[in-house]
Amino acid sequence: MGHQVIVFDFSAVRGLWEIRVKKHREKQKKEKERQAKSALEKIRQEWDIMLECRKKGLPQSVYLNNGFIDANRILDKLEKNSPLVKKIALLNETEKERNKFIFQLSGDHWTEFPDSLKEQTHLKEWHINNTKISTIPAYIALFQELRVLELSSNQITELPVEIGCLKNLKELNVSFNCLKTIPPELGDCENLEKLDLSGNLELTELPFELSNLKQVTFIDVSANKFHSIPICVLRMTSLQWLDISSNNLKDLPQDIDRLEELQTLLLQKNKLTYLPRALVNLPKLSLLAVSGDDLVEMPTAICESTTGLKFISLKDNPLETTSFQETEEIRESDRDREVFEKEFMKAYITDLRERESVPCYTTKVSLSVQI
Repeated sequence: MGHQVIVFDFSAVRGLWEIRVKKHREKQKKEKERQAKSALEKIRQEWDIMLECRKKGLPQSVYLNNGFIDANRILDKLEKNSPLVKKIALLNETEKERNKFIFQLSGDHWTEFPDSLKEQTHLKEWHINNTKISTIPAYIALFQELRVLELSSNQITELPVEIGCLKNLKELNVSFNCLKTIPPELGDCENLEKLDLSGNLELTELPFELSNLKQVTFIDVSANKFHSIPICVLRMTSLQWLDISSNNLKDLPQDIDRLEELQTLLLQKNKLTYLPRALVNLPKLSLLAVSGDDLVEMPTAICESTTGLKFISLKDNPLETTSFQETEEIRESDRDREVFEKEFMKAYITDLRERESVPCYTTKVSLSVQI
């Protein structure tokens, strides 16, 4: 038996969900930190250091900081020629070696990439966030080892055609920038697995050449101006997660069941009036979210499915038409609103997945935020 989750009136409980979103972010952050520290070699080295510290009778307060080895604390307590000093030096060298392949940049004082970056073509990851950078340099083509290109929340206006030279790229995140088009050359990144173009607000289509991205499992194009699901997306045969919420969709393609691997489909905050029966033919679809206010027709099998499909029907906030005295301090920009709603949905979906079963309905939750 499927489950229908009816959601409405978020304003009354925004505080509650802001807490949940915050906890979700913290959980994600901790998980990333855990993964970063989970390299087997580093674990082995830290364990050796802990054993040596115990043998020497050093209390944990000396060598641990929030549960992790703090090399600087230990060095102050040891002799220079101690074997433990050598092990700590090896641990630091391992961490230093790993960081050699990651470039990070953040802060609104950055308006362009540092000149020194072009010489570091060995890098495997770029993480550039919350800057005023608007242009990606053409020399990015030289970074043939690049696996992760994370450029969220900047002011990037276009992707260079040279991005197609990144044959080893697996993750591309240019969410919440100022993109209006995507270059066809992106379709040459044949090993791409994750693509996030959400929150650019002005994207209306994707080039057909992206049909070549057969390894993509995750696509997020939410908070843009798509009028239909791009044809290229329907040809991404490995796709498991598609978020095209907060767009201008009026209908879904009848051949959407081509996406046989699709597990999660987020369609809320569009202009859909009906759902095609083809959705029932998606064998692995386990979560479907829509805005239920305008829906007048949908297959009954969606709610009666025996496949365990979670069907979430989101209701717009009834307070949305209420007049409020707006000030600059309390008025949310479209971008800020989309960021919050995106985090809300992540937290909400995570919450659903962690339950053994989904309730037949959920009240006092909505995506339409009015302060």
